[in-house]
Amino acid sequence: MTASLVPPSAARRPFSLTRHGITVEDPWSWLRDPGYPEVKDPDVLAYLEAENSFFESAMRPHKALTDTLFAEMKGRIKEDDRSVPQKDGDYVYWRAFEVGAQYRKWYRRHVNGGEDQLILDEPALAEGHEYFRLGAMSVSPDGRYLAYAIDNDGSERFEARIKDLFTGELLPEVIPDTLSSLVWTSDSRGLIYGIANENWRTDNARLHWIGQPVETDVELFHEDDDGFRVSVGLTSSEKWIVIATGDHVTTEVWLLPAGNPTAEPLLVSARKPGREYEVDEHDGTLYIRTNDIHPNFRLVKAPLSAPGEWEEVIAPDPHFYLTDFTLFKGFYVTEGRQDGLDQIELRDYETHSAKRLSFPEASYSASLDDNPEYDVTKLRIGYESMVTPDTIYDYHLATGELEVLKVQEIPSGYDASRYATERLMIPARDGTPIPVSIVYPRDLPRDGSAPLHLYGYGAYGIAMEPGFSTSRLSLLERGFAFALAHIRGGDDLGQQWYLDGKLDKRTNTFNDFVDVAKGLIERGYTSKGRISISGGSAGGELMGAVINSDPDLWGAVVAHVPFVDVLNTMLDASLPLTPGEWPEWGNPIEDKAAFETILSYDPYSNVKAQAYPPLMVTAGLNDPRVTYWEPAKWVAKLRATKTDDNILLLKTNMGAGHGGKSGRFESLHETAEEFAFILWQLGVTQ
Repeated sequence: MTASLVPPSAARRPFSLTRHGITVEDPWSWLRDPGYPEVKDPDVLAYLEAENSFFESAMRPHKALTDTLFAEMKGRIKEDDRSVPQKDGDYVYWRAFEVGAQYRKWYRRHVNGGEDQLILDEPALAEGHEYFRLGAMSVSPDGRYLAYAIDNDGSERFEARIKDLFTGELLPEVIPDTLSSLVWTSDSRGLIYGIANENWRTDNARLHWIGQPVETDVELFHEDDDGFRVSVGLTSSEKWIVIATGDHVTTEVWLLPAGNPTAEPLLVSARKPGREYEVDEHDGTLYIRTNDIHPNFRLVKAPLSAPGEWEEVIAPDPHFYLTDFTLFKGFYVTEGRQDGLDQIELRDYETHSAKRLSFPEASYSASLDDNPEYDVTKLRIGYESMVTPDTIYDYHLATGELEVLKVQEIPSGYDASRYATERLMIPARDGTPIPVSIVYPRDLPRDGSAPLHLYGYGAYGIAMEPGFSTSRLSLLERGFAFALAHIRGGDDLGQQWYLDGKLDKRTNTFNDFVDVAKGLIERGYTSKGRISISGGSAGGELMGAVINSDPDLWGAVVAHVPFVDVLNTMLDASLPLTPGEWPEWGNPIEDKAAFETILSYDPYSNVKAQAYPPLMVTAGLNDPRVTYWEPAKWVAKLRATKTDDNILLLKTNMGAGHGGKSGRFESLHETAEEFAFILWQLGVTQ
């Protein structure tokens, strides 16, 4: 490292905590501003700004490469892109970007014709703000009102507004701190929503009547369990408002008539620890997806008159993971994964027999797209693979025809024949086969000389879909292979796959990722030190764990908003997410075994005096999910402890949250920076 690149150093201030007779030192705990969510401590801000200045200095020599990558990525985006219009009631709706715009405009047109109507102008709403995000939005059943919510700083505390689409005027009501969907009553006079409490937890469902002061809004439901979160929705028939409450492993659902939201709510079935379920309604019958008897879920039904009396409709299948279902007037659709591969099935209400849609590739991602209407003759479907750009179809029920409506356009050009994709199975150290989706140039050498980027997440039962990425092409065009590791902790192969990567089995996730990398090396796709890796949030925790355990495998590491201070966060019940996270990670406050398990892998606690690979870390000052001090403390400890001279960078977005900068080009520039860092560290300079 040159003399001009002297990294910042965060002071050590003695601090320790003791729990279950175990003492843990934490000399960088002071980086948590005691006034959070406001961050005003001058020492904290000075350190973050110093790290940002160091980041800029380190990346400045690579600005030309970053600019080249950004130009490539931008050139693959159709700037004046628009979605496929979709009918919903009396109108057809779509959204569109204009050339140069960071954000979308939303339009509609009456089905009988007439002029296009601009109903929401994101660029105008974003003007003057460093950050902008549109959250929930919903048009009232009569088509008159648009409710929408916006976030201007990345804190995920949204402000909801209501617009009269007939007059173009904003109503005077402003609902602050919303954190939910926005659901209309059937008469278009009432709006159901939830607000975040002081701990950023949605523990309520509220009713606002149009034209009334927000202060008079009625609380329809309140959740007393700090670990549960409340969400609101609407059944497919739009007859019932759905109020669901739960944590990561347990749910409970209540129903309200959409035409009479202040009626006594109907409880579908009282919560049972470890049981999840979700509900929809068709002609007085409730359909319920649940994991009550099997981790791969089943579908049951019950009459509205006896919602807790469940009758099996689709039995659980150890090879088929039922992930979703959607009810329509004349049929319903189930979605799931057969041995990890997406499937869409059409079923009738009488026999429940399935007609499975077929797709042309061996590995792909497919799901229902935007289908807002209940009575339909065709289904909107989305499809992509690691070599096939995003494609929108209409599936015609009468003929079985898949009509192509739109294929993602890549203005600078794209030739799919230049690339190959495979689905590999690589055994983990315990013998479990781990799926790996990989895409690479067809002329990729198999002698270990090629660079490879490996991505992973592995938490919360979130699967990594083998989809398409235009940004990824900048690596493929420079000779990289790109692999997705479908490690345990996600639900790629069913809910058991998720269960086998959480709580006391958490280390399976990290071991799987390392073993996938070693398996790719054995197969000649790359070699030790030629692998770049990345992950965000819980995937950032994964990055922290694998550089502690196997630092010499990686040539470059990017950890986005990494959840690396797991133990301290799970010990602090006052933090917004902590009580709801205990079913995922364990409760180290009450459970000594959970404390010891988390301590054994916690990336921050396990930083040691060893050589670490080159590392780029990002954070968001307003991030409510992974608070800024987690990556800041981790980087400070790494700087003080590691024995190498490899570059270590921390970039904190001072006006953004968990997702980084907003706007399609701002976020693209951050990807270009990430790729420039990777190419720099792996010595790929073209």
